[in-house]
Amino acid sequence: MRHAKKGRRLGKDSQHRRLMLGTMAGQVISHGRIKTTPTRAKEVRGVVDRLVTIAKRDDIASRRRAAVVVKDKQIVRQLFEDVAPDLDDRNSGYTRILKLGPRKGDGAEQVYLELVNYDPSQS
Repeated sequence: MRHAKKGRRLGKDSQHRRLMLGTMAGQVISHGRIKTTPTRAKEVRGVVDRLVTIAKRDDIASRRRAAVVVKDKQIVRQLFEDVAPDLDDRNSGYTRILKLGPRKGDGAEQVYLELVNYDPSQS
């Protein structure tokens, strides 16, 4: 029984799931948005929101906490220098999920998980 168990398992063991979510969060920060399934997007959304909240403090301890989740130093730098200052006026809700429809190969639902300040014309 899974009473009082938080989060979705996503068919992965805990280490694989943690690394996958950290990588996906880094890609959202790096690219502004990613295409994924709704279940994964709902899990990654929480990781990205926590990272942006941590980055808004902008001290060395916050950078180290973010680096535990996102392994790439360039993405951590981008989070602190570009993403967090742009979202400084918001208290929460840094991401949105946009439905796209089924994937061609297997029919799985697809969504965009994007930062609220993402501008597709700049990409």
